[in-house]
Amino acid sequence: MDQDRGSDKMSVDADISSVMGFSGFGKKARTFDLDAIFEQTRRTAIERSQHVLDERQKEYEMRDEGESSSSSKKQTEKAAASTSRKHNSDSSSSESELVGPPAPTPQEQGADEEIVGPPPPPGYTGSNAQSDDEEEDDDDDDEQDEEDDSDNPVKKIPDTHVITIQHGTKTVSALGLDPSGARLVTGGYDFDVRFWDFAGMDQALQAFRTLQPCECHQIKTLQYSITGDSILVVAGNAQAKILNRDGFNVMECIKGDQYIVDMANTKGHTAMLNGGCWHPKIKEEFMTCSNDGTVRTWDVKKEKNHKSVFKPRSLQGKKVIPTCCTYSRDGKLIAAGCQDGTIQIWDRNLSVHTKFHCRQAHAPGSDTSCLAFSYDGVTLASRGGDDTLKMWDIRNFRKPVNMANGLTNYFTMTDCCFSPDDKLLFTGTSVKKEEGNGKLVFFDRVSFQKVYDIEVTNASVVRCLWHPKLNQVMAGTGNGLIKVYYDPVRSHRGAKLCVVKSKRKEKHAEALTQDYIITPHALPMFREARQRSTRKQLEKDRLDPKKSHKPEPPVSGPGRGGRVAAHGGTLSSFIVKNIALDKTDDSNPREAILRHAKEASENPFWIAPAYKKTQPVTLFAENSDEDEEAEKEPEWKKRKI
Repeated sequence: MDQDRGSDKMSVDADISSVMGFSGFGKKARTFDLDAIFEQTRRTAIERSQHVLDERQKEYEMRDEGESSSSSKKQTEKAAASTSRKHNSDSSSSESELVGPPAPTPQEQGADEEIVGPPPPPGYTGSNAQSDDEEEDDDDDDEQDEEDDSDNPVKKIPDTHVITIQHGTKTVSALGLDPSGARLVTGGYDFDVRFWDFAGMDQALQAFRTLQPCECHQIKTLQYSITGDSILVVAGNAQAKILNRDGFNVMECIKGDQYIVDMANTKGHTAMLNGGCWHPKIKEEFMTCSNDGTVRTWDVKKEKNHKSVFKPRSLQGKKVIPTCCTYSRDGKLIAAGCQDGTIQIWDRNLSVHTKFHCRQAHAPGSDTSCLAFSYDGVTLASRGGDDTLKMWDIRNFRKPVNMANGLTNYFTMTDCCFSPDDKLLFTGTSVKKEEGNGKLVFFDRVSFQKVYDIEVTNASVVRCLWHPKLNQVMAGTGNGLIKVYYDPVRSHRGAKLCVVKSKRKEKHAEALTQDYIITPHALPMFREARQRSTRKQLEKDRLDPKKSHKPEPPVSGPGRGGRVAAHGGTLSSFIVKNIALDKTDDSNPREAILRHAKEASENPFWIAPAYKKTQPVTLFAENSDEDEEAEKEPEWKKRKI
């Protein structure tokens, strides 16, 4: 049956090929034997490597024949080494596909080089080996130094270089950097908010925008959102504002009803704000605290009402004013420092009862100026108005883990911050006017020992921050300065961008010499040519003496054209000489006038010709006794005519 089927298929193929006019349906696909190809390649490689070894062996033999008999021993060793190498290459060629030329042994290298002088003593390693050892030691020292730098957090503080930005003359009370570190925003007691762009600034360090978003209220807090497109502005009024990246108003919180007793029933704050911050995870949410005794959370899209209210309470259940507030790093906790010295922490979703509470965190009556969570979210740092800096573990919130005293604090917004590696904690100190320098003081987080300090300026250090991306430390001072500390190696962008740019040349403003009046329907003979270039018009006007108002040269001689040359050539000097310095006694004006009567009668020029026809003879009045008595009478006795 199979034979019949095969014959039928062949007959069908023959019929199709005869009909269509070709002998077949194409060439058959080639088949490759991979094992045979690999074996052929391996043999070819072995033959090539063997050929190279043979040629190198011949070169060595020819070189050895020309040497002296003293090297016969070395030649024997070389032949033995070459034989063993050949044997090794044969054995290894069966294992690998390609075998390259072997590296010469130390004996061969010695044979190739010509020895000069007596042979070295046994055990001598040579100067090259010694230099190699020294290099290895240097590398080890460098690696050890790098390890020491990584272990020592003080060496990571970027304070080798500093630039000074002038905000104004009053205290810089707010400082904020966007997440990327491209822009800096500052606010102060002078009500101004200034915007600084590091990429756009040069060495002049000028702000590109200045505004007063809250009119006559001091700026308390400025902070960029997590996306960097919005800025939270907290001032001394009751309404926080949201500005966009360029300083234009986006939202303003509503003000509450101050006549309602329960602050939870009002839609907003009713008293001065003390602080605020953005949520670290949710870009639309932010928080504010106020003198009305509440901490409120807000949504940018819902400006007519707050989201939730947290009311700090004292031990007796009375209202307590929060002076600062912050979110935890994960955004689940809300912490507030109060005027009675307590620190109260709530769960963000449970606003009634506190989750953690410390009644005696700082001295009662002192304003806790700052609360800051560490990057691990477990440790809380608090800067008190009682000149202390304390560190807390929120899992055991009864007693502080560490405490530092003697850190003077005169401001209600003095900062404390953690370093980006979470190993250091630093804050600023306050000083009175002309009584020392304000400092940035750094503490080790574990031992809480003072490990470093930076003298900033002869004023208090109020605001401070350490940006993790830029790796730059910034400090706002009480005399209107912002100090930016950076390291050219460890820091990135930021202040490094504007330092390398030279100051731009001032461009003189080109003003039109005269107003150009456009008259579209005027006749062609009355039309003026339109000014295309202000510069050319200025050059033409400069050549015109009337338009350019060329100053007249100084007068020499007696004077001309109404100008007097004596005594400086000015009118004032002429008056001083001829009138003010005139020593004639003009106490009796009648005599002074009659002194010129004879000259006036002989040569009348001004007044006499006018009265020549009507009054040819001049008559002067004489005082009589009746006139004197009339002058002596009081005003109310005089007759009214």
